[in-house]
Amino acid sequence: ERFAHLLDKLRIPCPPWGTARSEEEAVAAARRIGYPVLVRPSYVLGGRAMQICYREETLRRYVREAFAVFPERPVLIDRFLEHAYEFDVDAVADGETVFIAGVLQHIEEAGIHSGDSTCVLPPYDITHAQLETLCDYTRRIARALSVIGPINIQYAMQQGTIYVLEANPRASRTMPFVAKATGIPLIELAVRAMVGEKLSTASLPEFRLDIRRVAVKESVFPFTKFPQARVFPGPEMRSTGEVMGIDSSFGRALIKAHIAAGNRVPHNGGRVFISLADYDKVPQAVEIARGYLELGFELWATSGTAAFFQRQGLPVTPVRKHYEGRPSIIDYITDGKVDILINTPLGENARYDEHIMGRTAMRYRIPFLTTLAAAAASLRGLAEFRHGDPYVKPLQEYYAE
Repeated sequence: ERFAHLLDKLRIPCPPWGTARSEEEAVAAARRIGYPVLVRPSYVLGGRAMQICYREETLRRYVREAFAVFPERPVLIDRFLEHAYEFDVDAVADGETVFIAGVLQHIEEAGIHSGDSTCVLPPYDITHAQLETLCDYTRRIARALSVIGPINIQYAMQQGTIYVLEANPRASRTMPFVAKATGIPLIELAVRAMVGEKLSTASLPEFRLDIRRVAVKESVFPFTKFPQARVFPGPEMRSTGEVMGIDSSFGRALIKAHIAAGNRVPHNGGRVFISLADYDKVPQAVEIARGYLELGFELWATSGTAAFFQRQGLPVTPVRKHYEGRPSIIDYITDGKVDILINTPLGENARYDEHIMGRTAMRYRIPFLTTLAAAAASLRGLAEFRHGDPYVKPLQEYYAE
């Protein structure tokens, strides 16, 4: 409530929200806001007890669980922004100057905890005007909170509108990544600001979109060690580490990150399975599918997606979903017959399918992509790797450029 009132004062948008101290208050808030909603207790780290709810029945169950975990704290109910992209902005403030160190765009759609998501620096699908809006909002929030030191703010962009999701006036898990990707000693800057030095005394480069390198953060999960654990990422963080892929292009950096995270990356063709939300049955998806065919991949898809591709003249094999009978896509993954999974979820059933497929893909270390942008980047990376092995050079050479 306090943060939302601050955003109102600053005229910075956030998703529609409400707070609840009982199950009935939560239900009333969700009806007012409209489903789907994101449910989370106040003041938690790692997305503890957070859930996306599409129906009242699910909301009641998770609210009861949230109050059981944190009985003294109100629960936040806010609108879950479907088909939105998330951004992390890391900055350092001294009470006057706010230095924007890095802006990262998540590859997965909104709904995956930032600690579990794959992030790209600089952002890959944003205009200069939208970048300036992110930086402007960050500066205004940092000054309004009187931050001295580090701050991380998370945003979502839906249909061109940028919403604030949360602000963390502390060091974030992305700060070491940003420091390594840019060569800027962020933690040193933050500590100097906290002991009274002014950022204006340092010669700091302004963050730009045209950085001559791309760094990709990919998370590492422990599920081979914990086979009974709930596998697929969501609002609650589950990763135990992360890797970086860095190169001169988004595609090559993404493939390097896949390899570093332990995924099997098919260099010489194979089978790519695609399941698209209706929202994503667009010409870009056709070009991506055609690109995989040109690299020697067989195209497999769910019945609806297969029909869409067939209407565009593409050869595609329909495959059953896990609840449509056997053999299903899960059987084919388990048998080692699928090399890349592309699934763009929209709605409750689609996210359940995503959970089942994602869990199996992680177990068998198969690249699993949940947006068309990620699929296009992966395609570009695979195409570039056909011309030679990954190029490796010291970070200092990247910084010198």
